[in-house]
Amino acid sequence: MATAPQQISQVKIPAELRSKWGWFVGIGVLLLILGGIALGNLFIATVASVYFIGMLMLIGGIIEIIHAFGVKDWKSFLFWALSGLLYAAAGVVAFINPILASAVLTFLLAAALIATGLLRAWSGVQSKPAKGWGWLVAAGVLTALAGIVIALGWPVNSLWILGAFLAIDLIFQGWAFIAFGLGIKTAGGTVPSKPAKTGPAKAS
Repeated sequence: MATAPQQISQVKIPAELRSKWGWFVGIGVLLLILGGIALGNLFIATVASVYFIGMLMLIGGIIEIIHAFGVKDWKSFLFWALSGLLYAAAGVVAFINPILASAVLTFLLAAALIATGLLRAWSGVQSKPAKGWGWLVAAGVLTALAGIVIALGWPVNSLWILGAFLAIDLIFQGWAFIAFGLGIKTAGGTVPSKPAKTGPAKAS
């Protein structure tokens, strides 16, 4: 019984997407510039991060308050109304006192990193002797150490930690957009896909 040869199929990149490669590169360059500016002005970047988080919390609080008036149960109304008020109040505080808000957010970030790192390391130990368990433990330890370093520098480092995270995120996003844009430009219109599988050829 003979087997038909496998053929390499080609998946075409949409022409509309391929023609927009310059936009992706341009957005990437803009993000890199913004990331560089944020990296050079970490305090301003931190305040901008706090304002952004505060805006999200304020919007979320308003949505929860509106939702509270849509529930019929009195207990549910109180829960959603109080939750929305607290959320909105936290958002207002972020706008009124961004320094205090950045200190609180930095402390929560440190606590989250420590907790996540310890859980990840514990998960790695529990998966022993599976292959790669050591890498999981190492990653968890590094994450926990990052949280400890941030906690040890708190509250002084709260003036720049959030800004540093924002700057790094913008820079990575910028490189990703540039790489994607150049990738679809140089792909020549097609990218190889997995070989198409065919069934056994029928004997004549």
